Amino acid sequence: MNDNQLLRYSRHILLPQIDIAGQEKLNHARVLIVGAGGLSSPIALYLAASGVGNLIICDGDQVDLTNLQRQIIHDSNSIGLAKVLSAKQTLNRINPEVSVIAIQEHVGTTKLLQLVTGVDAVVDASDNFSTRYAVNQACVTQKKPLISGAVVRFDGQVSTFDLRRADSPCYHCLYPITDGEQEDMPCAIMGVFSPLVGIIGCMQAAETLKILLNIGESLNGRLLLLDSLTMNWRTIKLHKDPACSVCHSSVPADTDVQ
Repeated sequence: MNDNQLLRYSRHILLPQIDIAGQEKLNHARVLIVGAGGLSSPIALYLAASGVGNLIICDGDQVDLTNLQRQIIHDSNSIGLAKVLSAKQTLNRINPEVSVIAIQEHVGTTKLLQLVTGVDAVVDASDNFSTRYAVNQACVTQKKPLISGAVVRFDGQVSTFDLRRADSPCYHCLYPITDGEQEDMPCAIMGVFSPLVGIIGCMQAAETLKILLNIGESLNGRLLLLDSLTMNWRTIKLHKDPACSVCHSSVPADTDVQ
């Protein structure tokens, strides 16, 4: 690390769990972020500020005025611009040392598999079940850790699915309904409390950094639920579903699944 990097990341380096070795690990890490909206805003901002060296951001939408209530990576000058390009501009201003690859499309299954193969962690900041299922499938196939978050109205949730581990549940274990049976609840119809995306997105960023650094205890096997009207948190224990149609084949024969 050069002198500028030592100064920029000095508050991380002071933490014994990170130190110079951990910060260098972050500087060389690669993370895929699916979505460039409300959740992605704090995720991408904190990962870039923290020095995660390579960020890939996928989203096919453009910035519009209704986004600015919560998608803080964009501003009024970004209206009409592709979200990924707007995000890249903001991140480049925050930390020009970070490489940001902007993919202006709603990536399909084949492209997701290609992208997931080359990264250390995947963060799902999408807003629909079809994308979440596709991201989960790619992460299960490639055995990559998946950090998942969702918000609607005043309710948020966050979890980590460490699919490097054979005993880890996957997103499909949590929400097994497919083929259109699981109904999306878009914020354009349901509404969303703006600070809530910041809370959940920041937790996703923290989980991502912990996974990259291999420190602390991740949310693998736990789902955190937040009611932001009361600020009450609930924790639900998650277990791998031996009948899951997505990840069941990754369970070793001698694994005791509860």
